[in-house]
Amino acid sequence: MLRMKSQAMAMAAACFILTAATGQAVAQSRQETLLVVVEAGMNSLDMHGLGTSSRSSLAAWNLYDRLVSFGIKTLPDGTQMYDYSKIVPELAESYTVSPDGKSFTFKIRRNAKFHDGEPVTAHDVKWSYDRAVSVGGFPTFQMAAGSLTKPEQFVVVDDYTFRVDLPKRDKLALPDMAVVVPAIYNSKLAKKNATEKDPWAMDWMKTNDAGGGAYKLEKWTPGQEISFTRFDDWKSGTLPKMKRVILREVPQAGNRRALMERGDADMSLDTPQRDAAEIFAEKGSGKYLVVGVPIENSLKYLGMITTQKPFDDVRVRQAIAYAVPFEQISKSAIYGRGRMMHGAPASAPADASWPQPFPYDTNLEKAKKLLAEAGYPDGFETTISFDLGEATADEPTAVLLQESLAKIGIKVAIEKIPSGSFRNAMLQKNRSLHLASFGGWLNFPDYFFFWGYHGQNAVFNTMSYQSKAMDALIDASRYEEDPAKYREQLMGFIKMAMVEVPRVPLYQQMLDVGMQKNIKGYTYWFHRQLDFRQIEKQ
Repeated sequence: MLRMKSQAMAMAAACFILTAATGQAVAQSRQETLLVVVEAGMNSLDMHGLGTSSRSSLAAWNLYDRLVSFGIKTLPDGTQMYDYSKIVPELAESYTVSPDGKSFTFKIRRNAKFHDGEPVTAHDVKWSYDRAVSVGGFPTFQMAAGSLTKPEQFVVVDDYTFRVDLPKRDKLALPDMAVVVPAIYNSKLAKKNATEKDPWAMDWMKTNDAGGGAYKLEKWTPGQEISFTRFDDWKSGTLPKMKRVILREVPQAGNRRALMERGDADMSLDTPQRDAAEIFAEKGSGKYLVVGVPIENSLKYLGMITTQKPFDDVRVRQAIAYAVPFEQISKSAIYGRGRMMHGAPASAPADASWPQPFPYDTNLEKAKKLLAEAGYPDGFETTISFDLGEATADEPTAVLLQESLAKIGIKVAIEKIPSGSFRNAMLQKNRSLHLASFGGWLNFPDYFFFWGYHGQNAVFNTMSYQSKAMDALIDASRYEEDPAKYREQLMGFIKMAMVEVPRVPLYQQMLDVGMQKNIKGYTYWFHRQLDFRQIEKQ
């Protein structure tokens, strides 16, 4: 009996030790794991893919390296932010610029490896750049923004030296090599999974990891969750603190807030404007924090397809601009979490800054008059489309627009497009009215207009707007080195946008990110997604 009692005590002690050790391991694992909740996830891991969603930037940024990146600066409130004025080496350990500014030479880190252990060489860099300019669509347009257009411009000098040659000096070239698209792929791995019909392995890359970035793919269940693990052999920077990151899709805003308030989630990337406004009002006394940064070079807007009647008539577009209930949108859809873009005092820009307010206010009588002049005194029927992934703000905005436009005789139906299909829908260029947003990755007005208004008709020119006069100003400004002429060109195309109004700017968004009070190192990036490398728990 005594022996049995001793055995029981020993087993109990062993169980206690096991439980304590397990609890400690779980606590340690939780400390090294970041759980992020989002409203909508990504539809691809490959930023070169057709119709790739903006959320996919998060995967591409963390799975892949680029030759160079942007520096980081600290804002007055202590928030970290990327510094677009400073280009720093990443996969390249150094780079040089030729005296005429038309050639860039990069020295690749000799100890860099891909996630499968293969060494990274200049041949991989060339294959990756060749792919970006050859597959068409968004990545090819993006590379062209920096005059990166032909495979012949990309030269392998030796295994660890790579050169980019430009047809002429372009101030956007080097910054354009620091954005998400010119990621460096494992060319050997990609070629193994390419086919005759798919020479760039587009199908395989959509769901697989061919990177060498600070994190590698652990598991992805589309529509539910994606997880990343730290790549401990990463050489392009300081090894991140977080060993594992989980991105979980939680469509309902109330559920995301509940997870944050209970401490079950570490960060919330889609903090709705109403929640952000309430949490800011608590002045740090709440259960978690929200960090808000105005999104540079970015606007939420109401677009109109200018190639379709009645929106091919500038008077109709101006009428709709005068019918937008700006103040109601600010109060009831975004709860003051954005800089409204209406009410400019003149029909010409005050300066060359961007974004800036347009000269429209809610004026239904003026809207009715313009409609009548255009031949639509009784209005017409149309549809407004929006991205369900942005429904928290866009759905009430669509309803407010529907109600206001009805007052001038325009009957509006509402189309809700699933987030994963929204970019493809915009590529079709047939959504008469649509709520969308565009944020220029490079903080230059001419870059924004190159994407959003230029007659090349890129995906972000969702209005299919064409103007040779505007194209000429945009093209000239990209290469202009005289500050006075550059300013004149900027003000010229901004004025055209105000008068022609193919899109009505609604507001400059805030990027509101919720986080627990022990989260440190969050950095605002141009792509509006998380860079896991700077984040840690304290």
